[in-house]
Amino acid sequence: MSCLGNILWFFFGGLIQGLSWCLVGLLWCITIVGIPVGVQCFKLAGLSFFPFGKEVIYGGGAGSLLLNLIWLLFGGIPLAIISALDGLLFCITIVGIPFGMQCFKLAKLALMPFGTEVVPSI
Repeated sequence: MSCLGNILWFFFGGLIQGLSWCLVGLLWCITIVGIPVGVQCFKLAGLSFFPFGKEVIYGGGAGSLLLNLIWLLFGGIPLAIISALDGLLFCITIVGIPFGMQCFKLAKLALMPFGTEVVPSI
């Protein structure tokens, strides 16, 4: 089921959200200091392209907190808003609710991407 969900997701929203993460990652990689943040964006772009069958585990320490605060100021809020608005649009219909839930998962991830781990669902 997750394979079919990922295929449908890719064409109805995942492509745009994944490309958004890639664009932000490219912008971060312009500076040498921002390369670790850009690499994290590219990892999360993969999740945005195909989110079904994967879970996000939140954790981290003080370093993750500091990076998340900097991230919010310079890129996290627009990505979270895009994902949340997509989720609201998907949730208008009953058929779109699973896709809306994936959008909300990505919106939360866009607010706190550092210190997270993406693992396969059990």
